[in-house]
Amino acid sequence: MFTPTRNAGLDRLTAFLPRAGRDYAALRNLDLPGHPHVSALSPWLRHRLVTEAEVIDATLRVHPTGAEKFLAEVWWRTYWKGWLELRPGIWASYRQGVQAALNRLAVEPGLAARAEAAMLGETGIDGFDHWAQELVATGYLHNHARMWFASIWIFTLRLPWELGADFFLRHLIDGDPASNTLSWRWVGGLHTPGKTYLATAENIARNTNGRFRPEGLATEAPALPLAPLPAPRPAPTGDAPAPDIPALLLLTEEDLSPEFLLDLGYRPRAVAVLGDVAGRSPRQVAAPVQAFTEGAFSDALSRLDATDAPRFGPADLTALLDFAEGAAAGQIVTPWAPVGPAACALNALEPLATARGIPLARILRDHDRRAWPHATHGFFRFREVVMG
Repeated sequence: MFTPTRNAGLDRLTAFLPRAGRDYAALRNLDLPGHPHVSALSPWLRHRLVTEAEVIDATLRVHPTGAEKFLAEVWWRTYWKGWLELRPGIWASYRQGVQAALNRLAVEPGLAARAEAAMLGETGIDGFDHWAQELVATGYLHNHARMWFASIWIFTLRLPWELGADFFLRHLIDGDPASNTLSWRWVGGLHTPGKTYLATAENIARNTNGRFRPEGLATEAPALPLAPLPAPRPAPTGDAPAPDIPALLLLTEEDLSPEFLLDLGYRPRAVAVLGDVAGRSPRQVAAPVQAFTEGAFSDALSRLDATDAPRFGPADLTALLDFAEGAAAGQIVTPWAPVGPAACALNALEPLATARGIPLARILRDHDRRAWPHATHGFFRFREVVMG
């Protein structure tokens, strides 16, 4: 379904744009085979092979008005990233919750069996089992199906939400630390305190054209226990560009359209990759996720004419710095990586690089710099500011 190249993403965008207005608004909630009524751009957006700003600009050129529903969905991605960027402790808390849930599986065989049946699609719940198997087979789910699945996981099957979020993050090609974590928290009543999402058989049947009508779903969705939300920290501004200093350009999976750095005047002496797909989960990340990410790296390196660039992981930071020194780089420059595994790897690299006299410069895109400071409360307040 998804070719991991920028050109493929741009082609998908071009093909979808005629349907981004009224058609999308009327039909976007339908989960049908082949997903004909949504853009399915999320794998490219997640890795920024295509950027949110490009999608917004292209949509407004074709639909000066009438595409607000689609544009709102694009802005949701920016909102989630900004909201988590202002509260990075939520990501750390989620990771701790995943480990705690895995520890429970090791000592609670009944819970382990129920969780395994859910991930294999063997619960007997109509629709839910299909979505579990579709996710594993394709690396993708319709957004409405993700909501139904999460609601059934939490309120009908009564499984730890962190395990479900981890299952998604391991298998979704577009698996994003912010969008995935915060969407699961929203369903469970942890994002907007007390507001949950309850999947119903009627809603599922209506929006699948009768393909699925599950029985025995929970009839109530009491909010999960909520720890106080941390106060938002100031939004990051990124480091000031310094294109005159010889640089090593470092790519992560968070932004694989680094040409904007060339537009700022950078002419890097060398290019390298810092990858950590395995960092998404303590468990094995699915092969389609790894394959798409590897292909996306290869595409970005090809566009930079740097196909021989070395690949490093979080355990290879010393070797990465040796490579930077060998390239006579006076700095390492990289697009800003939002909260998640790539940011953690960069956080570990930064003091080591500074000690070697090769500072790390993280360059923030204008789109994020303008939007993230407004992700302080709910989406609708955010939308009023960024969409007008």
